[in-house]
Amino acid sequence: MSAVRTAGRLLLGAFMITAGTLHLTTQREEFQAQVPDWFPVDEDLTVLGSGVVEIGLGAAFVAAPRRKRLVGGLLAAFFVAIFPGNIAQYAEGTDAFGLDTDGKRLARLFFQPVLVLWALWAGGVLRRRSSEREHTD
Repeated sequence: MSAVRTAGRLLLGAFMITAGTLHLTTQREEFQAQVPDWFPVDEDLTVLGSGVVEIGLGAAFVAAPRRKRLVGGLLAAFFVAIFPGNIAQYAEGTDAFGLDTDGKRLARLFFQPVLVLWALWAGGVLRRRSSEREHTD
């Protein structure tokens, strides 16, 4: 299971680095379209900032395995923090990244909890510590 969890951590880390890089480069306008009108920060600044955060968290998940619990928890919190933007994209009917129907935008909402759980699982946050296991076994 450890090898599978490590692969999951590395895959999610690489995914985050890629997504963050796309925030800063070729998909910048697509990401700007997803920033809700009510969000109090400039769309471009929001996209640039979130891209930098994604790159940083992804790189830390890949390069700092001893901090995987911390980074996994931070990634999960990040996914929760951006979820209102996904809800707004659905509610406002904003087209971006091929999400051009209400059905596609709604389906995307169900993927966000998967990302939260993936970050927690890959970071080992959902695992009980060995001392906790000893007391419950």
